[in-house]
Amino acid sequence: MDELTHFDEEGKSRMVDVTDKAPTSRTAWATGTVTMEKATLTKILDKEITKGNVFEVARLAGIMAAKRTPELIPLCHPLLLTSVELDFTPNIDTGVVTIDGRVRVSGQTGVEMEALTAVSAACLTVYDMCKAIDKRMVLGDIKLMEKTGGKSGKFVR
Repeated sequence: MDELTHFDEEGKSRMVDVTDKAPTSRTAWATGTVTMEKATLTKILDKEITKGNVFEVARLAGIMAAKRTPELIPLCHPLLLTSVELDFTPNIDTGVVTIDGRVRVSGQTGVEMEALTAVSAACLTVYDMCKAIDKRMVLGDIKLMEKTGGKSGKFVR
């Protein structure tokens, strides 16, 4: 098991010092799902949700959340993100929307947390916009699918 780096020898929390790390191109891809009634998904796709275009609002929420990750997750480094993309894949037969978030940076540390935060916020936003008509929605399966760059190299689930 890899060593945990967010604690010093005395067990005190610390932000990892990345001063001497060379900036490299880094990417992360995360996914999550929102499971809902088929009728709810149909209303989303037909743009019948009174709060607005659900996927576009959720996309903006995810992008904004990725940019604010260090304000939400302790010890995350503030990063100058170069790209945040969110895609929504609805499956009307199952009532599941899969949300894919991809984040890029040229920096000294990875963007896994930013990708996971983007997907989480997008899932939460879908729930918020549709909860009036479907309180049984389930958010789930949020996970890192792939990351590239840095000392640890490439990870693929």
